[in-house]
Amino acid sequence: MPGSVSGSFIDTNVLVYLTSGDEAKAERAEQIAAAGGTISVQVLNELANVARRKIGLSWAETHEFLSLVRGLFAVRPMTVDLHEAGLALAERHGLSIYDAMIVAAAREAGCATLWSEDMQHGLVIGGRLRVANPFRAA
Repeated sequence: MPGSVSGSFIDTNVLVYLTSGDEAKAERAEQIAAAGGTISVQVLNELANVARRKIGLSWAETHEFLSLVRGLFAVRPMTVDLHEAGLALAERHGLSIYDAMIVAAAREAGCATLWSEDMQHGLVIGGRLRVANPFRAA
């Protein structure tokens, strides 16, 4: 639900599957989206880039898609403090800068789960945030 912080944070790669031709992954991404959660401005920026460059959406379609996504999730802003926390996480855990910014936002939001296909499944950061690959076979 927008405006409320849920226990789940959704990475860009999961949301990209909402538009995917891969039915199984699209369905799983829809289940995660339906449960609600939190994203960050970083996720919106990455999603806009993928929508334009890889999916080939027009600007109007990109704005519409991002508006839909913003309506589904609470959105965390990018701040200097979040940026500094992300840099520290990148250094400490060997994460890419972009992944570290996502992790920092998830931690700041108090989320327990970070849904991501790209990060290490099962990784626990700070003793409370667990990375989970929603597409991993059980």
